[in-house]
Amino acid sequence: MEEIMVLKDDEKEKAASGGDITGQTPVEQDRAPAWVPNVYCSLGKDIYHYAGQDIVIYESIDSFGAVMWPAALALCSFLDNNRQRVNLQGKEVLELGAGTGLVTIVASLLGASVTATDLPEVLSNLRANVMRNTRGRCRHTPQVAVLSWGYDLERSYPTSVYHYDYVLAADVVYHHDFLDELLVTMKHFCTPGTTLIWANKVRFETDLTFTENFKKAFHTSVLAEDGEMKIFMATCRE
Repeated sequence: MEEIMVLKDDEKEKAASGGDITGQTPVEQDRAPAWVPNVYCSLGKDIYHYAGQDIVIYESIDSFGAVMWPAALALCSFLDNNRQRVNLQGKEVLELGAGTGLVTIVASLLGASVTATDLPEVLSNLRANVMRNTRGRCRHTPQVAVLSWGYDLERSYPTSVYHYDYVLAADVVYHHDFLDELLVTMKHFCTPGTTLIWANKVRFETDLTFTENFKKAFHTSVLAEDGEMKIFMATCRE
């Protein structure tokens, strides 16, 4: 089957809104930063290449969480191309809103012990993608678990038991009603000694409001940016 290039930014957003899907011009391709990947797809699946491996991802149209979004691609490319700056070898990693599982898979291939979390309706496709692409390839078998953002996480995920070196999140900030719960969840898991890495593409005014609240809640810096796409690094305010 002939392969086609997938747009790196707005393809799914345009498709969802009924807009026209067109390729990038050569000038736009030349301007793309090194941490934005090239992606190829065939019918029913997307094929990515990170950490020296081909990764096959199946999406589901049943949920926003089961569709690939551009910040996940940007974060995967950043992690793959900055292995010394963000060394995941042997690290305990939690992913919030893991969706299709690509970030978890890449982090696992880079040597981390990863727990991928999302809502129950997303877990079936998430688990299948993660297991398919990590079995026999990774030192640490990734785990998949239910995690609903909220204010009562100390009961289900007590900080005395669940501590992570890195918390990863990609495109978890969009037009939904749980931004306060998301920030509380980030605070819960981003304890002393934890680094939070959040990748986001700004789409709505609420994204900007969340970003301001995020900066107030954590010590933050920008690891990479390209227009509306930014990757933040954060640590807790002790």
